[in-house]
Amino acid sequence: MGVQNTFLFEVATQVGIFAALALGLNIVVGFAGLLDLGYVAFYAVGAYLWAIVGSNQGNVAFGTEIFPLAPVWFFPFLVVAVGVAAMTGILLGLPVLRLRGDYLAIVTLAFGEVIRVVVNNLDKPINLTNGPQGIRAIQRPPLFFKPALTALGVTVDDATLYALYFYFLVLLIIGLAVVITRRLEGSWVGRAWTAIREDELAAQAMGIPLVRMKLAAFAAGASFAGAMGMIFGAKQYFINPESFTFMESIGVLSMVIVGGMGSIPGAVVGATVVTVLNLQVLKGFSLLLNQLRGTGVVLPIINYPLAQWPTQLDPAKYERLVFGVLLVIMSILRPQGIIPERRHQLELAEGVPTPATAAPVTGAGDDD
Repeated sequence: MGVQNTFLFEVATQVGIFAALALGLNIVVGFAGLLDLGYVAFYAVGAYLWAIVGSNQGNVAFGTEIFPLAPVWFFPFLVVAVGVAAMTGILLGLPVLRLRGDYLAIVTLAFGEVIRVVVNNLDKPINLTNGPQGIRAIQRPPLFFKPALTALGVTVDDATLYALYFYFLVLLIIGLAVVITRRLEGSWVGRAWTAIREDELAAQAMGIPLVRMKLAAFAAGASFAGAMGMIFGAKQYFINPESFTFMESIGVLSMVIVGGMGSIPGAVVGATVVTVLNLQVLKGFSLLLNQLRGTGVVLPIINYPLAQWPTQLDPAKYERLVFGVLLVIMSILRPQGIIPERRHQLELAEGVPTPATAAPVTGAGDDD
């Protein structure tokens, strides 16, 4: 499928990248109940970390001749990106420990915008990020399996190999992310996050360290974004501040909500639905509409020629509108998401008895 049409692997890789981002944000929003609207900042940290050292921009910034680093450094720096993004998550968590709800959302939104503005303007006095012009010619990971393919007599161009490479690399990281998230969910850390999400005061009264648990949630969620940001930068070969806008954070948040907050499979399904809707359905519908314009098709009943259809109504231009409509529909018809977490499903289900309203134990007297 990828050899015949590499765009299909491009879509699949984009789905994988956003699935990993949704899994990370799901830890912060779904598990711990901390509304983070600046999640794209950690994505940018990972991307710019490798973009600087993996391109000639490092020589411009530090006045050396050792950059770009060799492609083999990609994997060690993938670990570094995870650590740096986690530390950035802790730095974000420190000033917002006392905030919750709308105030937390506003501060995290501001943090995401601060990171974007900083990378947009950090081309003076030291040109670290090259400002709005962005960084290009970013090193990609080594094609260590290419000699083996050549020895077997298989000849594939580098573009197709990298499409396969990034697809399976993203798939591997998603597998690790799912295992880590599942282990966290079932651990005492996950149960502490759930307690904080349900009732922060009650959790604190039970002895749960709020500061440590909140910082752990921000760090864990940010580490996923740092890793995928680095892979995104290497895959795209070029990044600039416009790749990390506030709407990217909203897009990832919508994936978590559509899939089901707190649900691990829901985060993956939500990312798949939203990404395919954006890259395949809307763009495919726009291409079909443009083709029909040239054939002189007339809409039945109203007898409206598609050749007169205004370009301002191109479906691909209404991505955010479709996201908004999708969220409204999900909020009304299925607020728990496509694959809800069991706890949320029970809370939203009608007529499900809770422990407080359950029937008394059989054999208890009337006076008990």
